[in-house]
Amino acid sequence: MEPDRFGMPLRVRYVECDMQGRVFNGHYLTWVDMALNEAVRHIFGDYQTLIDGGIDFVVAAAELQFRRPAHFDDDLMVGVGFDPLGRTSLRSTYRIRRGEELIAEAAMIHVCVDAATLVKQPWPEWFRERIGQG
Repeated sequence: MEPDRFGMPLRVRYVECDMQGRVFNGHYLTWVDMALNEAVRHIFGDYQTLIDGGIDFVVAAAELQFRRPAHFDDDLMVGVGFDPLGRTSLRSTYRIRRGEELIAEAAMIHVCVDAATLVKQPWPEWFRERIGQG
């Protein structure tokens, strides 16, 4: 799924900027996590639906490439997409844009775990169906 299948708008807050007036690098992954949660809400209703269905997911890897700096008060859009599911893994992709200008790209790999024990497990069929329809 293309990284712009779902989008989360945000405005850069002053507190997210470093002494050079640019967004501090750590905030980009926070935005990616926020956008993932919004995509999950769009597809499943809310995150509790996953927990009630017996699953959760944990981050196994993250990557981030910076293309241009973002600054205080910029209006950004975090686009979210999903690659085809693995047996236990989900790779999500992100594009952070200011208008048409690409600011950063990211990818995260999450692993499905049992919601109670946090033991790795395959994605259930209901999750596969819903994420594919997303």
